Amino acid sequence: MATHPAPIDVLPHRPPFLFLDEVVSLEPGVRAAGSWRLTGEEWFFAGHFPGRPTLPGVLMVEAIAQLGAYAVLAGDDHTGKLPLFGGVDGVRFRRQATPGEVLELEVELGRMSARAGKGHGRASVGGATACEADLLFVLVDA
Repeated sequence: MATHPAPIDVLPHRPPFLFLDEVVSLEPGVRAAGSWRLTGEEWFFAGHFPGRPTLPGVLMVEAIAQLGAYAVLAGDDHTGKLPLFGGVDGVRFRRQATPGEVLELEVELGRMSARAGKGHGRASVGGATACEADLLFVLVDA
């Protein structure tokens, strides 16, 4: 099994806004799979929701996007660039994610240019889809 660089070594994101713990498979510029372990100690659980901690759906989308950014930045084609959201389409939430669960992430990149790209991502828990989204991103100088 190949070992991939830690997300903190590839992405510009830093705690508490780094939502990718590890990358388990990677084809730079094409696809990636990774995970985010929800410990329950994350800052947002205290207020979302007291007595029923639930991962905010927008953070599931952000986690998918961070994996997509990892796939983009892991290759040599976009060195010195920063992928930013350009849009999100077709988002569907199918399952909640809660403390103690592992959010399994996968993303497949589509059309890419020097300035923008598209991708489709999925977050799941135990094989059950929690969220799917189509991502549009723009590449700016880092």
